[in-house]
Amino acid sequence: MSVEASLTEHYTHGGLEAALLAALTAMGRDVEHLSPADLMGADEFHVGGAAATKELAARLDLKPGMKLLDLGSGLGGPARHLAGLGCEVTGIDLTPEYVAVAESLTRRMGMSAQVSFRQANADRLEFPDGSFDGVTLLHVGMNVPDKAGMFAAIHKVLKPGGFFAIYDVMQVAAGEIEFPMPWSPGPASSFVETPDAYRAALAAAGFTIAAEQDRGDFARAFFAAQRARIAEGGPPPISLGLVLGMTGPKKIANLAGMIARGVLAPYEIIARRG
Repeated sequence: MSVEASLTEHYTHGGLEAALLAALTAMGRDVEHLSPADLMGADEFHVGGAAATKELAARLDLKPGMKLLDLGSGLGGPARHLAGLGCEVTGIDLTPEYVAVAESLTRRMGMSAQVSFRQANADRLEFPDGSFDGVTLLHVGMNVPDKAGMFAAIHKVLKPGGFFAIYDVMQVAAGEIEFPMPWSPGPASSFVETPDAYRAALAAAGFTIAAEQDRGDFARAFFAAQRARIAEGGPPPISLGLVLGMTGPKKIANLAGMIARGVLAPYEIIARRG
């Protein structure tokens, strides 16, 4: 099985939209008129969720009317957040079910004019050169073996001076990764790299790094707060557990454990096309 087929199988739920809508209905929400807050906890498939997206977006000097590309857009939470700041956002994802659910949720939020989605591979971008003012990549690089090729493709579709914002899980110390992880059932489809490897691939593609930071402390605080909330009130009805399915708790526990031990960390890099 190819890496792409393995990843599509890994991420495909099979009844994700129905599960989300059922949970929302049980909460008393009008599923034809949703708000971003209704999906918070389920539609941002990265460590820190909406808080991480908001903090990253605040560092990007966004302006209304900017055209952005969100690679690995999942259920569309980050893309909709960026659109809420006045940007026009295109999201692409490898998993057809995620694209369909993202489109449906976006329609139910009345945001289809600002956000669109399509099924595609992150390292094969079929857009004209210089199409976008910025590109975001949130917890996607761990599934991409050829980061240099992906970064070169991103460089082509960016306008000169455009930003490329990365928020990926990276290996920050020696240690074996415990599987399954949220992004992969095993090592055959997991391509976690070090920040040094990202820097080298970015430089080779023609990017200049403007800012970077290890977000390990943020992640540890996030997981601690999650555990405290669950201990006090039980798991929330809308969460990544709905997205990840039966193996979700094990995947999240493995990731939280590796971050707690300092082997992995979400790491942020903001680069610019020269």
